[in-house]
Amino acid sequence: MSQPLLIPRERRVLAPGAVHVPDWLDLERQRALVLACRQWAAEGPGIRAAVMPNGSQMSVRSVCLGWHWYPYRYSRTRDDQDGSPVTAFPEWLGDLGREAVAAAYDDSERARDYRPDIALINHYDAGAKMGLHRDGDERSPDPVVSLSIGAACVFRFGNTENRGRPWTDVELHSGDLIVFGDESRLAYHGVPKLLPTSEAPDTGLATGRLNITLRVSGL
Repeated sequence: MSQPLLIPRERRVLAPGAVHVPDWLDLERQRALVLACRQWAAEGPGIRAAVMPNGSQMSVRSVCLGWHWYPYRYSRTRDDQDGSPVTAFPEWLGDLGREAVAAAYDDSERARDYRPDIALINHYDAGAKMGLHRDGDERSPDPVVSLSIGAACVFRFGNTENRGRPWTDVELHSGDLIVFGDESRLAYHGVPKLLPTSEAPDTGLATGRLNITLRVSGL
């Protein structure tokens, strides 16, 4: 188990519409999400590392709910695997997303209208990373909800114009929440590295980091 921080981390606005809420998921919810993700990753053709159009393979492995993402489109079937139907998006995960939006924006009325129908679940092993990119394949401007479980990482939150500076680097720990929408909905962001020396709580995740992102497709 990780030791309590001497200086509590505080809620932080990274940019207009982008909010970091540390330690938002309690340990019980983290463990429940790990169990659910393990089940989803075993269904159908299973978890996979997506192949980019240039033939390179992503270093993270992913599984999708609701809509299947592969570079750079969505489908109701796993078109880059065996063509089977994607696992349905569960209503309880939408409830969690609404709670997250309310917590980030302190706006329960706005949260009631949040209806995510996509979950992208990424697993990072040691050495895995995610280059700076924009979540721009959706047709909806609704916020992205991002949940972290397991190993800590550096999360790089950039600008909306390009992959260069300015950006803000944030340490994300197990249980942390990031929500980005409004002016920051199409901001570039990524994970340049995990923090291998960090100690994660006993979530049931054996190694690495889980990142669960919820989105509204608009499809």
